[in-house]
Amino acid sequence: MFTLDFEKPIYEIEEQIANLKKMAEERNIDVLDEIRKLEEKKNQILKREFENLSIDKIIKIARHPNRPYTLDYVERIIDDFTEIHGDRRFADDKAIVTGFGYIDGQRVAIIGHQKGKNTKDNLYRNFGMANPEGYRKSQRIMKLAEKFNIPIITFVDTPGAYPGIGAEERGQSEAIATNLKMMFETEVPIVVVVTGEGGSGGALAIAAGDRVGMLQFAIYGVISPEGCSSILWRDTEHSIDAAKAMRVGAKDLYELGVIDEIIEEPLGGAHRDYDKIAENVKDFILRSFEELLGLSKKKLIQKRWEKWRKMTTQFL
Repeated sequence: MFTLDFEKPIYEIEEQIANLKKMAEERNIDVLDEIRKLEEKKNQILKREFENLSIDKIIKIARHPNRPYTLDYVERIIDDFTEIHGDRRFADDKAIVTGFGYIDGQRVAIIGHQKGKNTKDNLYRNFGMANPEGYRKSQRIMKLAEKFNIPIITFVDTPGAYPGIGAEERGQSEAIATNLKMMFETEVPIVVVVTGEGGSGGALAIAAGDRVGMLQFAIYGVISPEGCSSILWRDTEHSIDAAKAMRVGAKDLYELGVIDEIIEEPLGGAHRDYDKIAENVKDFILRSFEELLGLSKKKLIQKRWEKWRKMTTQFL
């Protein structure tokens, strides 16, 4: 289990609790009082550390390698999921997962970035950085969803689109732009959940929806803090200053109107309780569908345009 520096006291207490339980079982002794005291101490540390997190700690949690990714949410909230592979032009991009399934009986299309849990998986998934074929695979799913009147759910978690030479040669910017155009024109509801790191156009390419929710300790911005720092200060040492200036945290983005709702994470972060965060995400999605599924296609498109137009003009 990967742990951040400020998480170590929590895991040390949990290890003590596990050892006490094992000893109690082996020796048949009562250690309930000791366990209760340790649990109280752990909860106090969790509250102290996580109630008012600084932006540098939020960034670390958003990028936590144990954080749940698209397939973790699909496993818990989507029934009968069938994955769809390939863009029918070049390849199947493993950094983006697409498919169809059901959420509480409602047929849905799924599009989401997928990172790996270890180095091998991250290399396979290209660290969640999609190539053009990943975005063109998304376009294929969006077209199918619109054809069969199926609402779309997207899960956003990427440092950005892959910037390699091959990606540029195959039309990375065109693929992202086409995605954005398609999302503004698609006549089915689109619900977006920013689950970890929403970076640059690579994130926005699957994030132009009717309702946008963001996990409490996720980040979302036009560029990564390190990228912004390298441009403005010519190094990455000012990445925290850049993050503060860009206001990449959920609270700031909610105040700015960039997102519609902050999805509360379990105490200690989403990586500490997959089932609980999946439950909270599912609740946001279902409430969003209640609002959106009753709209006519014309009204849906109109409200989507108004939402994003307002967002893009208020800072001019």
